[in-house]
Amino acid sequence: MRIIIVGCGKVGATIISQLSKEGHDITIVDIDRDVVEETANAYDVMGVVGNGASYNVLKDAGIDTADLLLAVTDSDEQNLLTCLIAKKVGGCNTIARVRNPIYSEEVRFISEELGLSMIINPEMTAAQEIARILRFPAAVKIDTFAKGKVEILKFIVPEGSLLDGCALGEISKKVKADILICTVERKEEAIIPNGSFVLKAGDKVSIVSSPAHAREFFKRIGINIQRVRDVLIIGGGKMAYYLAEMLQTTGIQVKIIEQDEERCKQLADSLPKAQIICGDGTDQDVLLEEGVTRSDAFVSLTGIDEENILLSLYVHTVSNAKIVTKVNRSAFSEVIASMDLGSVIYPKYITADHIVRYVRAKQNAEGNSVESLYHLIDNKVEALEFKVQENAPVCNIPLEKLSIKKNVLVACIYRDEKTIIPNGKSEIKAGDTVIVVSGIQGFHDLSDILEEKA
Repeated sequence: MRIIIVGCGKVGATIISQLSKEGHDITIVDIDRDVVEETANAYDVMGVVGNGASYNVLKDAGIDTADLLLAVTDSDEQNLLTCLIAKKVGGCNTIARVRNPIYSEEVRFISEELGLSMIINPEMTAAQEIARILRFPAAVKIDTFAKGKVEILKFIVPEGSLLDGCALGEISKKVKADILICTVERKEEAIIPNGSFVLKAGDKVSIVSSPAHAREFFKRIGINIQRVRDVLIIGGGKMAYYLAEMLQTTGIQVKIIEQDEERCKQLADSLPKAQIICGDGTDQDVLLEEGVTRSDAFVSLTGIDEENILLSLYVHTVSNAKIVTKVNRSAFSEVIASMDLGSVIYPKYITADHIVRYVRAKQNAEGNSVESLYHLIDNKVEALEFKVQENAPVCNIPLEKLSIKKNVLVACIYRDEKTIIPNGKSEIKAGDTVIVVSGIQGFHDLSDILEEKA
């Protein structure tokens, strides 16, 4: 596809990195010449310097022949205007990054009136992921499929757990829960394991199952499944606002510590049920005074990665709270993964996953295209959801007789409101939702899981 990306900030650069790996013809637009040159050289893409909301700049970028335009600058209004011009001039599909809570209530109206293909809000999508985790704190990360009926949950095998030293093939006998272990992270390794693989304490394990079976599994292996009752949030930005709003609807008590007095007044007005504290959330005395040692959950959402990391490390030493840490930069992701930071949230990756899923689905609109896409282990393993169409080459054949590529796992089949953990005898049927876990990047269609015929 021919794709124009307007805005080369953190989100833009992550999207450029993902889409350039998938072989798309990309042109980037930004007002900063140095940023354009650096990004164009780093990812081998075309670059145009200028304001993306300008017709002439878009024309220079090739809007007449573009298939898709992504507007991801820091300005919501500029992104919407850019998409409007692109739609009128080029007739291409358009995606706008829109972050302001004022617009979040009008997404459907804006999208329909401006003819947008998608509106993406990184802060809101990240807040949704955090909210899911806080409702099920035993998990480090939760990804949902089949409209919430199937989940992939990541957790860490505790010391002394009955899973420690247990081969995967023996787990069903010991635990008797309808789940499938689909990935294991061990140090820097990303593994899609087989039945003989032996788990160890400290492994990060992802399971696929229905929410009910996941709860039963955690209960049987002795991991607490109680949802949090209260949460302490440091930083009162947009993400904190969205998160607090979501948590309050489920009865979770929210306390936000924010340093800016004017922002505290805004939060108090828009979140009357939340407790808003005006103070320095990075001050140890303030944290202790506001009950950090008694909180069920702690979420660090300041705008500075280093502060979030240090806060979470400190809270880990004084509390048993469920910890969530927001990180924007990913340059030291392997170091960060080795720290006790609880659930680490990268908003830009969440945004990139949404957009890559859309692009792949657009490329294959007539086939068994991607419905959902998540990166389970950095960019090493993908989990994809496909809706199976009639006459798909994988239909009505036992999985053991399909020539499925190595490092690819059919992890779950969802059919007639039932979650099926498949075995070799299982067959995929038309109308099924199928979850595939793959160490191979770039699948667009369910048939991509098969070895090519010689």
